[in-house]
Amino acid sequence: MQKKIGEMKSQFKDYRLTPQRKLVLEIFMENKERHLSAEELYQLSREKGEDIGLATIYRTLELLEELGLLQKMNFGDGRSRYELVPEDVQDRRHHHHHHLICLECNSILEVEEDLLSQLERVVEEKHNFQIVNHYLQFFGYCPSCRQDGKKDK
Repeated sequence: MQKKIGEMKSQFKDYRLTPQRKLVLEIFMENKERHLSAEELYQLSREKGEDIGLATIYRTLELLEELGLLQKMNFGDGRSRYELVPEDVQDRRHHHHHHLICLECNSILEVEEDLLSQLERVVEEKHNFQIVNHYLQFFGYCPSCRQDGKKDK
């Protein structure tokens, strides 16, 4: 993990890799499968015994997004959530994955399949527009909530 964060130093350009920024990156690397809000990040930092303020976390998230290390997402729950941007997405060689968002329990599932390639080609040709990425979110009910009988549409 240290080597990975060390490799990220070059992306900080004119910014220092402060202990707080390093901590935020470490937490994201330990939770790659999660989409973390600032509040969740704050809680995870406290669980690690670290003393970092919520305002510092917000500023750090903004900087890491600006540097292309984090992707900011809105899943309709009133919170911005973030995840690490994979290296192949950072250099625009790969599209971002898609999300399934449960309206009952707010779980977020990732869909790796990208079935929009043909649509992208049509849009590019028709509008003479070069697409570099896209994001797709589906809202509905996860298997657990459907099984519990909460929602079955």
